[in-house]
Amino acid sequence: MARKKINKLIREAFHFLGFGIYRLPKSFIRLQENRIPDWDYYRPLFSPWLGYGEFERYYDIAKRRTLVSRDRCWILYSLCRQSFAQDGDIWECGVYKGGTAALLARLICGNSSGKMLHLFDTFEGMPETDPRIDYHRKGQFADTSLDTVRSFIKHDDTVIYHPGTIPESFIDLEKARIAFAHVDVDIKQSVFDCCEFIFPRLSVGGFMVFDDYGSPSCAGARQAVDEYFTGRETIPIVLPTGQAIIFKSK
Repeated sequence: MARKKINKLIREAFHFLGFGIYRLPKSFIRLQENRIPDWDYYRPLFSPWLGYGEFERYYDIAKRRTLVSRDRCWILYSLCRQSFAQDGDIWECGVYKGGTAALLARLICGNSSGKMLHLFDTFEGMPETDPRIDYHRKGQFADTSLDTVRSFIKHDDTVIYHPGTIPESFIDLEKARIAFAHVDVDIKQSVFDCCEFIFPRLSVGGFMVFDDYGSPSCAGARQAVDEYFTGRETIPIVLPTGQAIIFKSK
Protein backbone atom coordinates (compact mmCIF):
# COMPACT_ATOMS: atom_id res chain seq x y z
CA MET A 1 0.00 0.00 0.00
CA ALA A 2 2.82 2.39 0.92
CA ARG A 3 4.51 1.69 -2.42
CA LYS A 4 1.30 2.52 -4.32
CA LYS A 5 0.99 5.82 -2.46
CA ILE A 6 4.60 6.69 -3.23
CA ASN A 7 4.13 5.82 -6.90
CA LYS A 8 0.97 7.95 -7.01
CA LEU A 9 2.78 10.92 -5.43
CA ILE A 10 5.60 10.59 -7.96
CA ARG A 11 3.16 10.48 -10.90
CA GLU A 12 1.26 13.49 -9.56
CA ALA A 13 4.51 15.45 -9.06
CA PHE A 14 5.63 14.78 -12.63
CA HIS A 15 2.14 15.58 -13.94
CA PHE A 16 2.25 18.91 -12.12
CA LEU A 17 5.54 19.68 -13.90
CA GLY A 18 4.01 18.76 -17.27
CA PHE A 19 5.53 15.29 -17.63
CA GLY A 20 4.07 11.80 -17.77
CA ILE A 21 5.47 8.47 -16.52
CA TYR A 22 4.65 5.30 -18.43
CA ARG A 23 5.35 1.69 -17.53
CA LEU A 24 6.77 -0.28 -20.46
CA PRO A 25 5.43 -3.84 -20.48
CA LYS A 26 7.97 -6.64 -20.83
CA SER A 27 6.46 -7.66 -24.16
CA PHE A 28 7.03 -4.12 -25.43
CA ILE A 29 10.66 -4.20 -24.34
CA ARG A 30 11.18 -7.52 -26.11
CA LEU A 31 9.87 -5.98 -29.33
CA GLN A 32 12.86 -3.66 -29.31
CA GLU A 33 15.06 -6.67 -29.81
CA ASN A 34 13.21 -7.33 -33.06
CA ARG A 35 14.38 -4.00 -34.42
CA ILE A 36 11.20 -1.91 -34.56
CA PRO A 37 11.66 0.67 -37.35
CA ASP A 38 12.39 4.14 -35.94
CA TRP A 39 12.61 2.76 -32.40
CA ASP A 40 14.13 6.02 -31.10
CA TYR A 41 10.78 7.77 -31.64
CA TYR A 42 8.78 5.44 -29.37
CA ARG A 43 8.23 7.08 -25.93
CA PRO A 44 6.48 4.63 -25.34
CA LEU A 45 4.26 5.12 -28.43
CA PHE A 46 5.43 6.39 -31.81
CA SER A 47 6.04 10.12 -31.25
CA PRO A 48 7.10 11.72 -34.56
CA TRP A 49 7.10 15.22 -33.05
CA LEU A 50 10.41 14.29 -31.43
CA GLY A 51 12.03 14.97 -34.80
CA TYR A 52 10.92 12.29 -37.26
CA GLY A 53 11.40 12.91 -40.99
CA GLU A 54 11.32 16.48 -42.26
CA PHE A 55 9.39 17.80 -39.26
CA GLU A 56 12.49 18.89 -37.36
CA ARG A 57 13.60 21.42 -39.93
CA TYR A 58 10.15 23.01 -39.91
CA TYR A 59 9.96 23.00 -36.13
CA ASP A 60 13.38 24.69 -36.03
CA ILE A 61 11.75 27.63 -37.82
CA ALA A 62 8.98 27.97 -35.24
CA LYS A 63 10.54 27.06 -31.91
CA ARG A 64 12.39 30.31 -31.24
CA ARG A 65 9.23 32.41 -31.55
CA THR A 66 6.29 30.31 -30.41
CA LEU A 67 4.65 29.13 -27.20
CA VAL A 68 3.20 26.14 -29.06
CA SER A 69 4.84 22.91 -27.95
CA ARG A 70 6.48 20.33 -30.22
CA ASP A 71 3.57 17.92 -30.26
CA ARG A 72 1.09 20.70 -31.08
CA CYS A 73 3.38 21.95 -33.84
CA TRP A 74 3.36 18.42 -35.27
CA ILE A 75 -0.43 18.57 -35.50
CA LEU A 76 -0.20 21.90 -37.36
CA TYR A 77 2.50 20.52 -39.64
CA SER A 78 0.38 17.47 -40.47
CA LEU A 79 -2.88 19.35 -40.94
CA CYS A 80 -1.27 21.98 -43.14
CA ARG A 81 0.08 19.28 -45.44
CA GLN A 82 -3.35 17.62 -45.49
CA SER A 83 -5.01 20.94 -46.36
CA PHE A 84 -3.17 21.16 -49.67
CA ALA A 85 -5.73 18.71 -51.05
CA GLN A 86 -8.64 20.94 -49.95
CA ASP A 87 -10.13 24.00 -51.60
CA GLY A 88 -9.36 27.36 -50.00
CA ASP A 89 -6.61 29.20 -48.18
CA ILE A 90 -4.99 28.73 -44.77
CA TRP A 91 -5.79 31.03 -41.85
CA GLU A 92 -4.12 31.58 -38.51
CA CYS A 93 -5.92 33.60 -35.85
CA GLY A 94 -3.54 34.53 -33.05
CA VAL A 95 -0.03 34.98 -34.41
CA TYR A 96 1.96 36.50 -31.52
CA LYS A 97 5.64 36.50 -32.63
CA GLY A 98 5.03 34.48 -35.79
CA GLY A 99 6.57 31.11 -34.91
CA THR A 100 3.83 28.78 -36.13
CA ALA A 101 2.93 31.19 -38.93
CA ALA A 102 6.50 30.92 -40.23
CA LEU A 103 6.24 27.12 -40.14
CA LEU A 104 2.98 27.24 -42.13
CA ALA A 105 4.38 29.78 -44.60
CA ARG A 106 7.43 27.62 -45.30
CA LEU A 107 5.24 24.56 -45.89
CA ILE A 108 3.02 26.49 -48.30
CA CYS A 109 5.99 27.86 -50.21
CA GLY A 110 7.37 24.36 -50.59
CA ASN A 111 4.14 23.18 -52.18
CA SER A 112 2.52 24.03 -55.52
CA SER A 113 -1.02 24.40 -54.12
CA GLY A 114 -1.08 28.15 -54.72
CA LYS A 115 -2.63 28.76 -51.31
CA MET A 116 -2.29 31.99 -49.35
CA LEU A 117 -1.69 32.28 -45.63
CA HIS A 118 -3.94 34.84 -43.88
CA LEU A 119 -2.72 36.02 -40.48
CA PHE A 120 -5.00 37.73 -37.95
CA ASP A 121 -3.72 39.43 -34.81
CA THR A 122 -3.62 42.81 -33.12
CA PHE A 123 0.19 42.52 -33.29
CA GLU A 124 0.06 44.72 -30.17
CA GLY A 125 -0.91 42.23 -27.47
CA MET A 126 -4.11 40.86 -25.98
CA PRO A 127 -7.29 42.86 -26.66
CA GLU A 128 -10.05 43.48 -24.10
CA THR A 129 -10.90 40.31 -22.14
CA ASP A 130 -13.72 39.14 -19.90
CA PRO A 131 -12.40 38.78 -16.32
CA ARG A 132 -15.33 36.50 -15.45
CA ILE A 133 -13.97 33.71 -17.64
CA ASP A 134 -10.68 34.73 -19.28
CA TYR A 135 -7.39 34.17 -17.47
CA HIS A 136 -5.49 36.56 -19.74
CA ARG A 137 -5.73 40.33 -19.45
CA LYS A 138 -5.62 43.18 -21.93
CA GLY A 139 -2.08 44.11 -22.94
CA GLN A 140 -0.44 40.72 -22.37
CA PHE A 141 1.81 39.39 -25.16
CA ALA A 142 2.57 42.93 -26.30
CA ASP A 143 6.25 42.16 -26.94
CA THR A 144 5.64 41.85 -30.67
CA SER A 145 4.71 44.00 -33.67
CA LEU A 146 3.54 43.64 -37.24
CA ASP A 147 6.93 44.78 -38.57
CA THR A 148 8.94 42.26 -36.52
CA VAL A 149 6.57 39.42 -37.42
CA ARG A 150 6.69 40.31 -41.11
CA SER A 151 10.48 40.48 -41.14
CA PHE A 152 10.71 37.11 -39.40
CA ILE A 153 8.20 35.23 -41.57
CA LYS A 154 9.20 36.76 -44.93
CA HIS A 155 7.41 35.08 -47.92
CA ASP A 156 5.42 38.28 -48.59
CA ASP A 157 4.12 36.82 -51.84
CA THR A 158 2.30 34.11 -49.86
CA VAL A 159 1.33 35.84 -46.59
CA ILE A 160 -1.46 38.40 -46.10
CA TYR A 161 -1.64 40.28 -42.79
CA HIS A 162 -4.89 41.43 -41.18
CA PRO A 163 -3.95 43.55 -38.17
CA GLY A 164 -6.72 44.42 -35.72
CA THR A 165 -9.18 42.79 -33.38
CA ILE A 166 -11.43 39.86 -34.20
CA PRO A 167 -14.07 39.93 -35.68
CA GLU A 168 -13.43 43.43 -37.13
CA SER A 169 -10.39 42.11 -39.02
CA PHE A 170 -12.67 39.66 -40.87
CA ILE A 171 -14.52 42.50 -42.62
CA ASP A 172 -14.46 42.24 -46.44
CA LEU A 173 -13.56 38.52 -46.28
CA GLU A 174 -17.13 37.24 -46.46
CA LYS A 175 -16.44 35.46 -49.76
CA ALA A 176 -13.34 33.68 -48.48
CA ARG A 177 -12.89 29.92 -48.88
CA ILE A 178 -10.86 28.28 -46.15
CA ALA A 179 -9.18 24.87 -46.18
CA PHE A 180 -7.58 24.99 -42.74
CA ALA A 181 -7.69 27.44 -39.83
CA HIS A 182 -5.46 27.47 -36.76
CA VAL A 183 -7.24 29.31 -33.93
CA ASP A 184 -4.97 30.34 -31.06
CA VAL A 185 -6.59 33.46 -29.59
CA ASP A 186 -6.89 32.35 -25.92
CA ILE A 187 -10.08 34.21 -24.92
CA LYS A 188 -13.69 33.10 -25.14
CA GLN A 189 -15.27 35.84 -27.27
CA SER A 190 -12.52 35.79 -29.88
CA VAL A 191 -12.68 32.00 -30.16
CA PHE A 192 -16.47 32.15 -30.58
CA ASP A 193 -16.14 34.90 -33.21
CA CYS A 194 -13.66 32.73 -35.11
CA CYS A 195 -16.08 29.80 -35.06
CA GLU A 196 -18.96 31.98 -36.19
CA PHE A 197 -17.09 33.45 -39.15
CA ILE A 198 -14.73 30.69 -40.25
CA PHE A 199 -16.79 27.50 -39.96
CA PRO A 200 -19.45 28.52 -42.52
CA ARG A 201 -16.62 29.34 -44.96
CA LEU A 202 -14.71 26.11 -44.51
CA SER A 203 -14.58 23.97 -47.62
CA VAL A 204 -16.11 20.52 -47.36
CA GLY A 205 -13.25 18.40 -46.07
CA GLY A 206 -11.66 21.42 -44.41
CA PHE A 207 -10.84 21.68 -40.72
CA MET A 208 -10.14 23.98 -37.80
CA VAL A 209 -7.76 23.29 -34.92
CA PHE A 210 -8.19 25.08 -31.59
CA ASP A 211 -4.88 25.35 -29.78
CA ASP A 212 -6.32 26.42 -26.43
CA TYR A 213 -9.26 24.02 -26.13
CA GLY A 214 -7.88 21.91 -23.29
CA SER A 215 -5.72 24.53 -21.58
CA PRO A 216 -6.79 25.34 -18.00
CA SER A 217 -5.57 28.92 -18.51
CA CYS A 218 -7.97 29.27 -21.47
CA ALA A 219 -11.14 27.65 -20.13
CA GLY A 220 -13.23 30.14 -22.08
CA ALA A 221 -11.83 28.76 -25.33
CA ARG A 222 -13.37 25.35 -24.65
CA GLN A 223 -16.66 26.94 -23.63
CA ALA A 224 -16.76 28.95 -26.86
CA VAL A 225 -16.14 25.91 -29.07
CA ASP A 226 -18.65 23.75 -27.20
CA GLU A 227 -21.30 26.48 -27.26
CA TYR A 228 -20.91 27.08 -30.98
CA PHE A 229 -21.00 23.42 -32.02
CA THR A 230 -23.71 22.27 -29.61
CA GLY A 231 -26.69 21.17 -31.71
CA ARG A 232 -24.57 20.88 -34.86
CA GLU A 233 -23.50 17.62 -36.44
CA THR A 234 -19.84 18.59 -36.15
CA ILE A 235 -18.20 17.23 -32.98
CA PRO A 236 -14.90 18.66 -31.63
CA ILE A 237 -12.27 15.91 -31.48
CA VAL A 238 -10.17 16.49 -28.37
CA LEU A 239 -6.50 15.52 -28.61
CA PRO A 240 -4.07 14.57 -25.81
CA THR A 241 -2.07 17.66 -26.82
CA GLY A 242 -4.84 19.91 -25.46
CA GLN A 243 -5.94 20.87 -28.95
CA ALA A 244 -9.31 20.11 -30.51
CA ILE A 245 -10.07 19.59 -34.20
CA ILE A 246 -13.33 19.95 -36.10
CA PHE A 247 -13.91 18.75 -39.67
CA LYS A 248 -16.40 20.10 -42.19
CA SER A 249 -18.15 17.02 -43.54
CA LYS A 250 -20.90 18.64 -45.59
